[in-house]
Amino acid sequence: MVTNYEGDNIELKDHLPLLPIRDIVVYPFMILPFFVGRDSSIQAVEHALNKSDRLILLASQKDMKAEAPTPDEIYETGTIAMIMRMRKLPDGRVKILVQGLSKARIMEFTQEAPYFMCKLIKVSDVAIAENNVAANALMRNIREQLEKVINMGKILSPDILMILEDIKDAGRLADLVASNLNLHVGEAQTILETLDPMERLHRINDILSRELEILAMQNKIKSTAKDEI
Repeated sequence: MVTNYEGDNIELKDHLPLLPIRDIVVYPFMILPFFVGRDSSIQAVEHALNKSDRLILLASQKDMKAEAPTPDEIYETGTIAMIMRMRKLPDGRVKILVQGLSKARIMEFTQEAPYFMCKLIKVSDVAIAENNVAANALMRNIREQLEKVINMGKILSPDILMILEDIKDAGRLADLVASNLNLHVGEAQTILETLDPMERLHRINDILSRELEILAMQNKIKSTAKDEI
């Protein structure tokens, strides 16, 4: 989901609690819910909620199975997010709704127990011209490829194409598409760490081309199986 909320409109701190996340990479402008169950993670959330800005750093684990990841098992680049809502569940977990604001890189872990605190720096995309012809061509191609992917049976958010039409920023478009493709964490993390929007667009374009090839092959296999039956 995309909103008009801009991360640059608030003061982003350089020292925040860290919430290690599994199975997903969060990008700026994303709004999504999380279930938080580890004691250390719940304490990190509570720390953020006790502050007026409600900010927390979300960084993905390298190994989704790790129950107590060490600093070395957490990717250095993550996303500063605001906790918009929190609800305690009967089983002891909490459910939070977060909005990604800005990419950030961990410079140092200043605390590891009872929860992670880290010193970080905000990282920004490389600037490209608004009327960059190559970027506009790539963005159009990505929209067209994504539409083909959906028409060939890939289940995505029904609003994604309409939302993409309104996005003119190259990096933001690349991130939105990446967040909807259910990429493996390693591949999604590479997209997050790529600060050149043109390079991000090329990566997304290649991923969509690969997805189209896979879907075409799947449809061919299904068609052959039907003919044999």
